[in-house]
Amino acid sequence: MSETLTYEVPGMHCAHCERAIREEITALEGVDEVEVDLERKTVVVRGAGLEDSALRAAIVEAGYEAT
Repeated sequence: MSETLTYEVPGMHCAHCERAIREEITALEGVDEVEVDLERKTVVVRGAGLEDSALRAAIVEAGYEAT
């Protein structure tokens, strides 16, 4: 079953930020789509069997904090 999780990532501000976060999250199992909105500073992840802790860890690994 597909699910959607949304995170606020206040430190994002450029294409490099977007690319780093997208790369870390898409490497996770179950992730089908990652939508990054730099204006709203949000990351929306769609997929099946998503783990909140793993997604947050991926954002941290990219160098940002998810709230």
